[in-house]
This record gives sequence, C-alpha cells and structure tokens, in this order.
Amino acid sequence: MNVLSPLGLAPREVRPLARRRSSLRGLTIGILDNSKPNADALLGRTAEILAERAGAGAVRWWRKPGSSRPASVIDEVARASDVVLTGSAD
Repeated sequence: MNVLSPLGLAPREVRPLARRRSSLRGLTIGILDNSKPNADALLGRTAEILAERAGAGAVRWWRKPGSSRPASVIDEVARASDVVLTGSAD
C-alpha cells in the first residue's frame, strides 16, 4: 500500500513584503487576469476606482491562458508595472 501525503513542500526562504507606496498618483497599474469568469470585470473596475480615487495612471493588462496554468509573464508584469492587481472571480 502506498500512502501519499497531501502536504506540499514550502520554500524555507522567507522574503520581505514588497515596499508599499505612499501614493498611487501617476503609477502604472498592471493587471494579471487569471482567465476565470468575471476576473476581468472585477480587476478592471478595481483599476478604474484606483484611477478615480487615488490618481493612478495607465493600466496594462496580461491574461493567463487558463486559471490552472502558470503565469509565465510574471517578470514582464513586474518590469512594466508599478503596482499589480491580480485575483480570482467566478
């Protein structure tokens, strides 16, 4: 009999949280859409509100080919954005 453990392996390295911005004024917002239904609506509206209320700047979009697929564009998103929104919706 084979017994499989449901526990994954977590990296032992602890990284500090990203530096928080004091303001979003003029900053580029990156959106990483995970392709789930309504994720584009949720993230798009959130970006609109940030632009209206906090003066955020341009919005750039990336879309994963499927919600269960890895995001192969992470480095590109990080280079092209000051702040990034990502999330899940259904």
